[in-house]
Amino acid sequence: MNHDFFEALGLLEKEKGIPAEYLIEKIRNAISIAIKRDLGSEDNIVDIDPQNETFYVAVRKTAVKEVEDPMCEIELAVARKYSKNAAEGDIVEIPLQTKEFGRIAAQSAKHVIRQGIREAEKGQLLAEFQSRQHDIVTATVLRCDPIKGNVALEIGTSEAILPKNEQVVGEELRDGMRIKVYVVDVVSSEKGPRLMISRTHSGLVKRLFEMNVPEIYDGVVEIKGISREAGSRTKLAVYSRDEDVDAVGACIGPKGARVSSIVEELGGEKIDVIKYSEDPAEYISAALSPATVLSVEELPDAPRSCRVTVPDHQLSLAIGNKGQNVRLAARLTGYKIDIRPESGFYGEDEPETIEE
Repeated sequence: MNHDFFEALGLLEKEKGIPAEYLIEKIRNAISIAIKRDLGSEDNIVDIDPQNETFYVAVRKTAVKEVEDPMCEIELAVARKYSKNAAEGDIVEIPLQTKEFGRIAAQSAKHVIRQGIREAEKGQLLAEFQSRQHDIVTATVLRCDPIKGNVALEIGTSEAILPKNEQVVGEELRDGMRIKVYVVDVVSSEKGPRLMISRTHSGLVKRLFEMNVPEIYDGVVEIKGISREAGSRTKLAVYSRDEDVDAVGACIGPKGARVSSIVEELGGEKIDVIKYSEDPAEYISAALSPATVLSVEELPDAPRSCRVTVPDHQLSLAIGNKGQNVRLAARLTGYKIDIRPESGFYGEDEPETIEE
């Protein structure tokens, strides 16, 4: 029986990746607790030796002339069967035969091994999920909840939920469709690790560029900032560490091939790739692309605030539809931006200052 038991532990270690020492420690503790429960002995020894494939289980009792508590005391005459020189008050080890603890050991081992497998599998799954954190994974749409709007996705052998608020507005996801999602976080729960995923996170755009632009992957071109309104428009600021490499051109690619593939993956979302600059005026001017900027004036009385002047005919372009262009530029640069036309005449009410 012992050989079969230890052989089973070895197989579990190989197949499930659960260390035999881990299982033995769990079984040892379980048997000790079971002896306390079933035999009433608080003081016991459980020794499991995998090298020699042996068990040694014993309880400790105090030798007394007259037993008052059989759970922790043993008559002196009986105690001397286990220890010839036992004297009154001595602690005597009383070995338990296999038949006395075998059932306990078998039940405990069965429970502990099952629990160990579950814990090990959770641990392996958690490690696998954590390796994907802040990365893109490809998922298959399993089903859509027509009431809550959540979408169940299959990622590898696991299932994850894409909440409605992490989906791109207007994007229709159908059963069987394969999509890319960004792993925002990994949360450990009683039911196991859960992936927190998103289609709206700016990290999705960042990782797509890292995957499609070798210069970014190699570290020659660096992404300095992203501001995104998922499904509509994204502004991406990039910087080149090599004077001979055009950061914007590298991201756009030959004939726009690189950025086009990313736009297609994002369902047609517009992407403005701009050149990052340490000079706030240059950076803000670029961030308001595709509008032309005549001047940028930082306001001394308001920190990280500026007044931008544009040609009259570029005013609506600089502001964008419902203020989107200037709003994204403000988020990207971290500046409050007040846009004014060159003539100083708006035609209508003066536009509001846009904050980051």
